[in-house]
Amino acid sequence: MPPTVADLGEERLLARIFPILPAGDSTLLGPGDDAAVIAAPDGRFVVSTDVLVQDRHFRLDWSDGRAVGRRAAAQNLADIAAMGARPTAMVVSLVLPGELPVSWVTDLAQGLADLCGPVGAGVVGGDLSGGDAVVVAVTVHGDLAGRAPVLRSGARPGDVVALAGTVGRSAAGWALLSDGALTEADDELIEVFRAPRPPLDAGPRAADAGATAMLDVSDGLLRDAGRIARASGVVLDLGRPEQVLTDDLAAVAGAAHRLGIDPVGWVLTGGEDHGLLATFPESTPVPAGFRVIGRVRSAESAPGVLVDGRAPGALSPGWDHFGG
Repeated sequence: MPPTVADLGEERLLARIFPILPAGDSTLLGPGDDAAVIAAPDGRFVVSTDVLVQDRHFRLDWSDGRAVGRRAAAQNLADIAAMGARPTAMVVSLVLPGELPVSWVTDLAQGLADLCGPVGAGVVGGDLSGGDAVVVAVTVHGDLAGRAPVLRSGARPGDVVALAGTVGRSAAGWALLSDGALTEADDELIEVFRAPRPPLDAGPRAADAGATAMLDVSDGLLRDAGRIARASGVVLDLGRPEQVLTDDLAAVAGAAHRLGIDPVGWVLTGGEDHGLLATFPESTPVPAGFRVIGRVRSAESAPGVLVDGRAPGALSPGWDHFGG
């Protein structure tokens, strides 16, 4: 039988993990001491944290360790990119059942390395604990490189609303896995659910181009657009999905037809593709990788989101960690 976490114990398990993890371009002292040391030449650092819980965010029969590692890295790196920063370092704490195969954990480390390595971010430490289910808790740091952070509160009437990355695919992948009637045509959608591919380079590009507001679309386009609207005191008027989200609708149309679901719902409310939603002054060219999907308008009554000039109606606004 393959060795389990309990067979190796903490020190031998760490000895398997550390060689897989990237050191990072900004790491002055990596794993091995009580804490890591990371360079911060800007004098500031951006920090965010997130957690993945087995059977809440992933299932072991749906995703292997590498996919979970990629997903954990993606959602955290996307938060740094959404501030206009470059990721520099990550620490990862794991809760692991003793019967979990060691190979699953080393695969998770490889998944973290798959995304952190190419952007120069080190995985520089963390913690291990035993438990009844797998939990992956990640804290990530980033460097603004002299930029002002891009907040949610800067959108102004007259700005354009632009999106980098995709929407709807992860929600479609989850629905397909839940239904169980899979075909080869579904592979891309399922892969986006298992291991999203956020447009990390687009965040600093947006900041350099003068983005007035930005966030990571993690909980659905409507819900996250609403967060910018409320923080900025404006209305985000998104265009008709059939016109501004054509590629996203086309990508999920086949699966939606088979499952009897309106694909517009996936595209507007499905989360965890981890694209970037930003606003830019109308006079500013939208940077490469972004597409204009709407306009910022004054809030005549209350801040909020419109779709083609109208309230989105009965559509659920998106994912909520306590409401589903």
